[in-house]
Amino acid sequence: MPGPAPRSGRRVRPPDIDGLSPGTLQLPPGAWPTVLDCLCERFPAIPRVQWIERMARGRVVDGDGNPVTPSRSYRVGLDIHYYREVADEPVIPFDEIILHLDDDLLVADKPHFLPVVPAGRHARETLLARLVRRTGNPALVPLHRIDRETAGVVMFSTRPESRARYQALFRERRIEKRYQAIAPALPHLVFPCIRTSRIVAGEPFFRVQEVQGVANSETRIDVIARGGNRWRYALTPVTGRKHQLRVHMAALGAPIAGDTLYPSVRHRAVGDHAAPLQLLAERLAFMDPLLGIERCFTSGFALDA
Repeated sequence: MPGPAPRSGRRVRPPDIDGLSPGTLQLPPGAWPTVLDCLCERFPAIPRVQWIERMARGRVVDGDGNPVTPSRSYRVGLDIHYYREVADEPVIPFDEIILHLDDDLLVADKPHFLPVVPAGRHARETLLARLVRRTGNPALVPLHRIDRETAGVVMFSTRPESRARYQALFRERRIEKRYQAIAPALPHLVFPCIRTSRIVAGEPFFRVQEVQGVANSETRIDVIARGGNRWRYALTPVTGRKHQLRVHMAALGAPIAGDTLYPSVRHRAVGDHAAPLQLLAERLAFMDPLLGIERCFTSGFALDA
């Protein structure tokens, strides 16, 4: 078995390409004759010919920044950097808006259907990749996430030196997050009300579910406007569980309009941007840990009446 790869002593961070940072794989022990053979086995969903084509365009490099060729011998411990690509990636025909930008923070207003970070069929068409391309800042990191189908305010750290101070706002629940939603009327409930439950992974893998047990999620719910069969709600998540607001509203008997996951899965065709989820991350408010001042950022998007 080949021994560990020798290191040159220098560490090269490959540049972002099209706003995308490379993924990294440190080659594990194995008997693959080439790096290409290892990549094909580790990532079976990516055809061999696609890896070869990526290598030809310099999209696979080693820890020193040197291009990896299809004949590169396998060496245990070698760092391999590769750029994620999606064939026929769908274009999201809606634009994000930068609400605020300074030395430490970028606040963006995300449209419906645009993912925050690369996942699944989306790599270049993500909020992070778009903002890196717009600002030229590869150090951007989202401080929190909202669903691809949710519109609204998302905060990014612009540099590592102050990142932990802003991450602590979310970890310690020192930031107010307010959402709006359009959903069926709930005339039998008294508002404002609080929904608490235990949320765990569900089936299929991309859904979650409520189960019996100690609550790990909490949402404060109020009504902004009553009218006909659909009301406009204000949702304030105290905790930040995956799909929490969508699950809580569905559990109350008022699934959010346009929801394709709760209470049941409805598959949306690629490129179908009709009837978006009527959920908006309307506002983020907090005491800035660096400046000591109150800050509040509000989305300019609106839900359907």
